[in-house]
Amino acid sequence: MSKNLKWENALLSPTSLIKDAAQVLSDAALKIVLITDSNLKLIGTVTDGDIRRGLLRGLTLGSPISTVINRNATTVLRSYTRENVLELMLTKKIFQIPIVDEDSKLVGLHLWDEVITPATHNNLMIIMAGGEGKRLLPKTEKVPKPMLLLGDKPILEHIILRAKANGIKRFVLAIHHLGEVIEEYFGDGQSLGVKISYVKETFPMGTAGALGLINPIPTEAIIVTNGDVLTDINYSDILEFHTKNRALATIAITTHRWQNPYGVVKNAGIKYLGLSEKPILHFLINAGVYVLEPQTLSTIKKHGFLNMTDLIEFLRQAESEVIVFPIFERWSDLGSHEDLNRITKEFYD
Repeated sequence: MSKNLKWENALLSPTSLIKDAAQVLSDAALKIVLITDSNLKLIGTVTDGDIRRGLLRGLTLGSPISTVINRNATTVLRSYTRENVLELMLTKKIFQIPIVDEDSKLVGLHLWDEVITPATHNNLMIIMAGGEGKRLLPKTEKVPKPMLLLGDKPILEHIILRAKANGIKRFVLAIHHLGEVIEEYFGDGQSLGVKISYVKETFPMGTAGALGLINPIPTEAIIVTNGDVLTDINYSDILEFHTKNRALATIAITTHRWQNPYGVVKNAGIKYLGLSEKPILHFLINAGVYVLEPQTLSTIKKHGFLNMTDLIEFLRQAESEVIVFPIFERWSDLGSHEDLNRITKEFYD
């Protein structure tokens, strides 16, 4: 997504004139104008080429912008990976692609320069990799859960490489169970082109307790993720969202689909109203990825047990700004043998 939300400077309403679009092209320097309605639903785009073709047809700068709008502009959902977007740009020979949600509402803009060279972030990513993975025994008897292979790489390496592709270069791995296996494999991160350090739990400290061991406390927002969460989330997006909304904590959430195995009866007292056969329900769930401001770490007792859900609840009760960031990208919590087999088969065989 474009830095500092510059795409917002390229917005125009469909009632504007061609001269307004020309001014936006000059001022925003994005080489595209985004035409939306009052709810940010994308109507189309205008480029300098569209304006030139309009003028050749006899239009003037005072003509309505509606006469040059490209209403079939290429768009992508936020779930598209950087590689998908780059391939689309190369195939269609375009250098800007609007990002929309499922309702065609504009949420960002991919720019060629930023796709081929992702922004680098100074933010620290902390990966909670100390769990015992008891539900994955006997696989985790001698190998820590984050080191189980997906294809030819450990889960943890997939997470680090994904974050690196989004411009994250500094990592802290919180380790406990068989932590020496992790430390020996990754070392200081040089082989992956990143910097890795470690905090070592002397006893299980929950999903957030190890944050109290971070020293020194970072000066910028930190990303925290569980070491068993595999996702195609764009970490740049959640950082930008967190900063824009001036939150103290941001929680990534995703949709979980569950099908009731039974037919559900609808009734009013003893009157039968109908039957819904094995309805599918959708829930918003915690995706195990967070962005936290540095001051939240000072609330964590050093060498104490703490789960992330308890930290978030403490912040909420203190009336701190806690927000949610919906993700639509591929996501899986690798908690069972079934999860591991499914993800391996679908994506890494």
